[in-house]
Amino acid sequence: MDLFAFVQKLSHLLDWIYKKKCYFCHSSKDCVKMCQKCYDSLEFLNYDEFIFLDGVPVYCAGLYEKNLQKLIRGVKYHNQWDLAYYQAKFMWEYWQNVASPDDKYTVIPVPLHKNRLKKRKYNHMELVGKEFCKLSGYEYSDNLIKRIKYTKPQYLLNMKERALNLADAFEVNDDIKIEGKLLLIDDITTTGTTFSEMIKTLKRAGYNDITCLATTTPRI
Repeated sequence: MDLFAFVQKLSHLLDWIYKKKCYFCHSSKDCVKMCQKCYDSLEFLNYDEFIFLDGVPVYCAGLYEKNLQKLIRGVKYHNQWDLAYYQAKFMWEYWQNVASPDDKYTVIPVPLHKNRLKKRKYNHMELVGKEFCKLSGYEYSDNLIKRIKYTKPQYLLNMKERALNLADAFEVNDDIKIEGKLLLIDDITTTGTTFSEMIKTLKRAGYNDITCLATTTPRI
């Protein structure tokens, strides 16, 4: 049993013993981590492309503010693994208004460098990606591309520094071959630098049918 499955089982046991409260409004009425009222407060952005990067469309489901910001930070920094489902659900409900129902994708979360993964203990976007695939029926891969360069957090840098920080940060695993469309997912995109570097790396390896989806952006 992997760590994620163990934590889920332990969480369900604790929920049975102690009534679960909404992480946002603290209501225990529904015994869920995010009650329907708080989930319904999340707002979608429009369904047009946010930006294009090297010909690849990038979509953003919402703005990085209010409960959506708290949701992302809970999953990413505060070990609120149950919230990954709600982040994935929000992305999937948005995505259904963008993609054709006949399209099939392989979902690829933005990877963490091994040093950051060791420090954080988990990749939050892997949790979200797995939940997204359960909802969508898409394939999932977390080993096609890896981060080989330990980088500074992007929010600390300006646009030029972000590009230098992520230059040559990724590498494609030549032992893995994926056919069809790729959907790269991340929680936040501002300038698109992370997606851009991943796209360049994947295109050099022969992958050209790529789309990107971020949960949020801090700007419109």
